[in-house]
Amino acid sequence: MVAPGYYSHPRTQMRAFVPDQARTLLDVGCGDGAFADGLREQRRQRGRYLEVWGLELDPDAAARASERMDRVLVGDAEDLVRGLPAGFFDCVILNDVVEHLAWPEPLLASLRRVLAPGGCLVASIPNVRHFPNVWDLAVRGDWEYREEGILDRTHLRFYTRESMRGLFARSGYRVVTQAGINPTRSWRFRLANALALGRLRDMQFLQYACVAIPEPETPA
Repeated sequence: MVAPGYYSHPRTQMRAFVPDQARTLLDVGCGDGAFADGLREQRRQRGRYLEVWGLELDPDAAARASERMDRVLVGDAEDLVRGLPAGFFDCVILNDVVEHLAWPEPLLASLRRVLAPGGCLVASIPNVRHFPNVWDLAVRGDWEYREEGILDRTHLRFYTRESMRGLFARSGYRVVTQAGINPTRSWRFRLANALALGRLRDMQFLQYACVAIPEPETPA
C-alpha cells in the first residue's frame, strides 16, 4: 500500500528545469500525470504547446495519467524505453524515480537513445545528507522507513549531491545544472552550518534537481 496522493505530486518546483524550447517531453514514472498537467497548463498560458508521453508502472495511476497526457505506456520503464522512437524527445524527466531502481544506470543509459539532438535529462533525486535525516541518524539513532520521504520504504538507492553526479557520469551524461530544492528551515541546521563555516550547505536540501546532457559517444 502507498500513502494517499503518492502518485499525485505536482512537483511545481521542477517545472523551471524543463527547457523553454522543449516541445516533446517524456515523463518517466509519471504517476497520475499531475506534473505533466501543471507544466502543460503553464506552457499553454505562454502560448506554447508541449507534447507529453508518460511511463508508469502502476496501472491505476497510469489510467488517470492517460486523461491528462498525449500517451501513457504501462509497465517497467527499462522495457518500455526500448520501444520508444529514437531521437524524439527534447527532454526526459524523472521526478524521484532513480532511487526506486536496483540498478538505475541501465535505464539512464538507454534513455540517451530517445533524446533528440540537444536534448537533456532532468531528474529530482532525494539527498540522503538532508540535515533532518542525518540528525535522526546521528543524534537519535533512528533509521526508520516511512511511507514517503528520503526513507520511503520503496527506496532501493540513496544519493548525496556528489554521488548523483557519479551516477550520471557512469550512465553517459554530464551534469550541467544541479540545484538544491525543498530546503529545511531548521534552526539546528543553520547553527551547525555556521559552526562548520558553511561546509554543510548541501545538507540544507531535501532533493537536488539535476539537468544532464549526453556525453559524446566514444568511437570504438
